[in-house]
Amino acid sequence: MLKAKILFVGPCESGKTVLANFLTESSDITEYNPTQGVRILEFENPHVTSNDKGTACEFELWDCGGDPKFESCWPALMKDSHGVVIVFNADTPSHLKEIDMWYSCFVQQQLLQDTQCLLIAHHKPGSGSDKGNLSLSPPLNKLKLVHSNLEDDPEEIRVEFIKYLKSIVNSVSESRDREEMSIIT
Repeated sequence: MLKAKILFVGPCESGKTVLANFLTESSDITEYNPTQGVRILEFENPHVTSNDKGTACEFELWDCGGDPKFESCWPALMKDSHGVVIVFNADTPSHLKEIDMWYSCFVQQQLLQDTQCLLIAHHKPGSGSDKGNLSLSPPLNKLKLVHSNLEDDPEEIRVEFIKYLKSIVNSVSESRDREEMSIIT
């Protein structure tokens, strides 16, 4: 069975835990409680398989605390990850500045491809969902950007997340195939 590890990272109070719970169909958390270090959610998605035979995939979603005090833990969290989802609150101007650092640490330093990264501009309930053009600096402007609003259009983010999971599974499968071929030859 194919297993993929995906990190949810981003600034404090961006909505990582709420999104992680929603996308993995875990429990609902109603009050804000900052994630201390990391929470690991294991799940399968019936829409995502590793090959045309329909082999199930298992995912680990690592919901990482956004507080810089956990920075010393980041190398351990990053180890063997297959994808990174950077979540930020689109209505908080400082988050737009911070996501550069998250991208640099979690994507560039791990030598992940941009296709293994997803940016989610999360709109909290009651914030209105202004999907206006966010001015993202390079290289962030090359990444897939999805807006999420669990109040107005929860299915949109679910569909986009499934597409992202499928791309991660393809990437992991191709990497595994290359590894097996190098052993054979």
